[in-house]
Amino acid sequence: MDRLLEVNDLHVSFNTYSGEVQAVRGVNFHLNKGETLAIVGESGSGKSVTTKALMGLLPKPHGFIKQGSITFDNTDISKMKDKDLQKIRGKEIAMIFQDPMTSLNPTLKVGTQIMEGLIKHQGMGKADARNKAIELMNLVQIPNPEARMKQYPHQFSGGMRQRVVIAMALACNPRVLIADEPTTALDVTIQAQILDLMKDIQKKVNTSIIFITHDLGVVANIADRVAVMYAGKIVETGTVDEVFYNPKHPYTWGLLGSMPTLESDEEELFAIPGTPPDLIAPPKGDAFAARNRFALEIDFVEEPPMFKVSDTHYAATWLLHEDAPKIEPPASVKRRIESMDHSEEATRS
Repeated sequence: MDRLLEVNDLHVSFNTYSGEVQAVRGVNFHLNKGETLAIVGESGSGKSVTTKALMGLLPKPHGFIKQGSITFDNTDISKMKDKDLQKIRGKEIAMIFQDPMTSLNPTLKVGTQIMEGLIKHQGMGKADARNKAIELMNLVQIPNPEARMKQYPHQFSGGMRQRVVIAMALACNPRVLIADEPTTALDVTIQAQILDLMKDIQKKVNTSIIFITHDLGVVANIADRVAVMYAGKIVETGTVDEVFYNPKHPYTWGLLGSMPTLESDEEELFAIPGTPPDLIAPPKGDAFAARNRFALEIDFVEEPPMFKVSDTHYAATWLLHEDAPKIEPPASVKRRIESMDHSEEATRS
């Protein structure tokens, strides 16, 4: 497949009164044309900072790219000046944020806000921009778009506001759409509708999506590939099936084990002990070692490399070393994998 975006050895830091926070520490991944890549991890794992770096939205001067490259369409955009990035931001790479009210201006009509990008980036006249805005509102399944164009954000429900934000992001036919926890603030029913909508839109417009979430359950329904992040690093990456049904990193086991399922009401949810490390002074060795009950002595001394599981599946854990003891995922994780397998079979039948 054609690679549209490639991130190599990306390091992002923030200068604070307490010292330099190393929020992203050597991240590597790529995005193919027409696919959805999910980046998963706890709060503070670095996933949102990574995507803000892609968009050139790091708060300056405190946030900065320390090293690495972000290659989009054969150009390293990490070295671009802000005025040049503005030509890409919104037009080529667009972003959907978690809370739609932070993306919408409460004093402007919804139609005006959708039209703004069309007029600025596409050079459309007002009449054409209005027609295109109505078309976009139809695409994101907002009923009666002609009338709703004239309404303000507060007149929309949370789910409908998120649809407006998606329409705004799609206005300029971006080649990459970054969705940063776009369903977290919504209830479960509306969340499912938005996910279905994004899958449907991707088929229609063939955009590539980077989907940021802490919820592995969401990932199963929308992504082609998954990158699991912890303490500013990607610790496991693979196809959805590989990461869900053959997870190799103990952190991935923890995320899977903490997922509720319809068949798990009689047992307690698995909780990952402890808290993420302080990234002002990252720990020596594997950053997850202190929270990992399967940690080996070497985990506290030396950082594990990315071990190859298959051509598409890699994980950074010493448990994959040929001399490591053979340790299986906990029983609770296996039960969740089995229950997901059964759910998928039921869906197919």
